[in-house]
Amino acid sequence: MTVNQASAQVKEQGVIPKPFKVQKTNAVFSFTPSTGITLQAGIDTANLTFFNRYFHSLAGYGLPIIKTAASITLNIDSTKVPQPEGYILSVTSKQVSITGHDQAGVFYGLQSLIQLLHPSNGKITVQGCTIEDHPRFAYRGMHLDVSRHFFKVDAIKKWIDLLALYKINTFHWHLTDDQGWRIEIKKYPLLQSISAYRDETIIGHKKDSPHRFDGKRYGGYYTQDEVKAVVKYAMDRHISIIPEIEMPGHALAALAAYPQLGCTGGPYKTATFWGIFDDVYCAGNEETFTFLQNVLDEVLPLFPSKYIHIGGDECPKTKWKTCAKCQQRIKDEHLKDEHELQSYFIGRMEKYLNSKGRQIIGWDEILEGGLTPGATVMSWTGEEGGIAAAKQHHDAIMTPEKYVYLDYYQSLYPSEPLAGGGYTPLSKVYNYEPITPELGGDEAKYIKGVQANAWSEYMDSPGVAERQLFPRMLALAEIAWTDKESKDYAGFLKRLRYEQPLLKRLNVNAADVFDEITDNLTESPDRQVQLALSSTLPGSHIYYTTDGTAPGLKSKKYTNPFTITASGKVKAAVFNGTRPYGRVFEKDFHLHKAIGKTVTLASQPQGGYNPGNTFGLVNGVFGSSLYNDGQWYGFNGDDLDAVVDLGSVQRVSRLGINILKYHWQKMWEPTLLSFEISADGKTYTEVYRQTEFKDNGINRVRAVIDQAQARYIRVRGKNKGIIPPGEYIAGAKAWLLVDELMVD
Repeated sequence: MTVNQASAQVKEQGVIPKPFKVQKTNAVFSFTPSTGITLQAGIDTANLTFFNRYFHSLAGYGLPIIKTAASITLNIDSTKVPQPEGYILSVTSKQVSITGHDQAGVFYGLQSLIQLLHPSNGKITVQGCTIEDHPRFAYRGMHLDVSRHFFKVDAIKKWIDLLALYKINTFHWHLTDDQGWRIEIKKYPLLQSISAYRDETIIGHKKDSPHRFDGKRYGGYYTQDEVKAVVKYAMDRHISIIPEIEMPGHALAALAAYPQLGCTGGPYKTATFWGIFDDVYCAGNEETFTFLQNVLDEVLPLFPSKYIHIGGDECPKTKWKTCAKCQQRIKDEHLKDEHELQSYFIGRMEKYLNSKGRQIIGWDEILEGGLTPGATVMSWTGEEGGIAAAKQHHDAIMTPEKYVYLDYYQSLYPSEPLAGGGYTPLSKVYNYEPITPELGGDEAKYIKGVQANAWSEYMDSPGVAERQLFPRMLALAEIAWTDKESKDYAGFLKRLRYEQPLLKRLNVNAADVFDEITDNLTESPDRQVQLALSSTLPGSHIYYTTDGTAPGLKSKKYTNPFTITASGKVKAAVFNGTRPYGRVFEKDFHLHKAIGKTVTLASQPQGGYNPGNTFGLVNGVFGSSLYNDGQWYGFNGDDLDAVVDLGSVQRVSRLGINILKYHWQKMWEPTLLSFEISADGKTYTEVYRQTEFKDNGINRVRAVIDQAQARYIRVRGKNKGIIPPGEYIAGAKAWLLVDELMVD
C-alpha cells in the first residue's frame, strides 16, 4: 500500500479537521481491558476526561492511568513539537503515543485518537499511523446566542464537548440582548426577575405580518455558580469562553428593568419578537456607565478570558438624536455626531476593561466614528470591517454572515425547517477563506482567526439547534485549523461520511442534506435557460422528469446540463444504486418572450441582492418568499429602472414583474411601478402603472395591455426611499426587491 493510499484511508476514518501531515502503516493497535495510560509529569488528568468517558461508552470499560510503562503514553515536548497546540500522534501495533507542544496539544492528539477508534465485533482498534498536526489560526471560534432562546447548562456542556472534539478553542457566549438577559448580576436583581423573561414569543418568521404570538411567558438565566461550572468545564477542554454583554444597542431587556438607563425613561418591555429596536442605552447618562461597569465587575471574575465582547452592533441613533443628555455629551466631548458618540461610548468601556487587564472585541460597527486603540474587530456584516481593521493594524476575527452564519438555511428545499433569511450550505461554509486578497504585506497577520455564529431566533430547542450547527460546524473547524493549501472539499465529505456513526453515538442531531441535489442555472450560447444538476454522493446517479411527475429509475438519467424548452416543473432524485437518496428536487419554470434577453439597469443592485448579472431577471425562475435563492435583485434606497431588449419589434400583450414586500425586513413596495414600451429605444409610451401592492410577501404584477408592437420594455419602480416614522427601522433606507421581468 502506498503512502497516498494509506493517507486516504486515514482521511476516510474521519480526522476532522484535516491534519497537517498523515502517514499510515499496516499495523493495527488493539485495545484491551489491560491497556493502560502513562502520563508524563505535569500533564493534567483533565485532558483525559472526555476521552475516557467516550471510550468507556464505546468499549464498556475504562483505561486506567498507571505509572509504569503502558500501552498509551502522553508526553509534552515543545522541542519535538514547536507549534503551540500542536501534537504528534503515533500508532504502532504495540503502542499509542501522543506528544504535544503543550497541554492543549496533548488534548488535541486525544481528540484525533477518538475519531480514529474503530469498533468492530466487540473490539476497539486503531490503524497504524503517524499524524503531525498543528493549527493554522490561534483563534477558532463558535458563537451561540442564548438570548432569543435559552439553552440549559447540560446542552451547553454537550456542545462544548463537541467544540473540543473538533479543536475549536473559543466559545463566544452571547448572554444579553433585547429578548432576554441571561446572566445573574447580584447587584441588579431586576435583571433576573424582569429582564430574563418576556411576556410571549413571536410565532413563525419575523417577516410575517401581522405578527402572531404564543401568549406564553418565556425566559431563564444562568446563575453565577452555573456560569463558573460551565467555564471550568470548558477550560478543562482547552476552550476559552468569551462573554458578550451587549452595548450600547440591543439593550431593551435591561431597560425593561432599569428604565432610567434609556433616553426616554420608558416604560420598556423585554422584546417579544426579533429585530433591531430604537431604544438603546443613553450615552449621555452617567448612570448608564455606572450600571455597565458594575455589571462587568461581576462578569469579569467569572470569565478569565483575555477578551470581553461588548457587542457594539446595530445601534440605531434615533433616540440619541433627540435626547438632551446625549446631545449635551456630544457638545461636551467635542464630538462630530452620533457616530462619534458611539465611538466615545465604546472607547470609554474599553478603557474600563483595559484597567481590569482585559481587551474588548466588538462587532464591526465599532469602526463607526473611529476605532478605539486596542479594540479587536469581529467582522460580521461582510469582510470589509476585518480588512479595514487589519489595514489599521488592529486584530480582527472574520465571521461574515454571508459565509459562516449557521442559523441560515443550509438547503433551498421547501421542506427545510424555518431558519434565518440567508443561505449557507455546507460547501459555502467550507470554501470560505478568511485571508482576503486585499490584505498585503504583513496585514494578514492581524487576522487572528475565524468564527461561525448561530443566532437562536429560529432555534427553539437543542435538537433544532444541533441540526443547524452540525455538520457545518465541522466545516468551520477545518477552515480554522487546516492550511488553506491542504483543504479539499471532496476529501472533507469522505471524512464527514465516515464521521456519521461517531456523531450518532454522541447523540448529535446532525443534518444530512449535504449530498442532496443542487442546481445551477446558466445561459446557453443561443440564450436559452440551461439547468445543471449535481450531487456529491459517490457512485450515485440522478434521474429527472420535466412534466412534474415523480422521478424514478425509468426516468431520464441526468448526464449533462439540459435546456428548458417549456414552462413546467422539473423534478429530480438521487439514486444510490437502486435506492433513492434524500429528498426530491423541484424547480418551476415560467418561459416567456424575454427569456435570456439583454437587460440594462440604470442603478446596480446592492448587498446580498446583487447576483452579479442580469440573467436572473429573465431566466424563467421566480424568487422564493425566503429571498435567499439568488433570484431577487435589491435596490437600497435607489429606484428600479430596467430596460429589456427583445431583439426585434414584436407583438406584446402582457407584462409582468414580481415585487417582494416585507416591511419587517425593510423590504418596501415601490410608491409607483410603471411599464413603458418603445420600438426604437428612444421614445417610450407608458402602458401601465400601479401604486398599491397589498400582499405581505410576493406581489405578482401582471399587466394586460392592448395588442402592441415593441422591442424595448422599460420597467420603473420608485423606491420608498426613507422608511417613515412609526415603521420598523424608521429612518433607514428602504429596500426595493424585484424579480423576473416577464413579457408575453
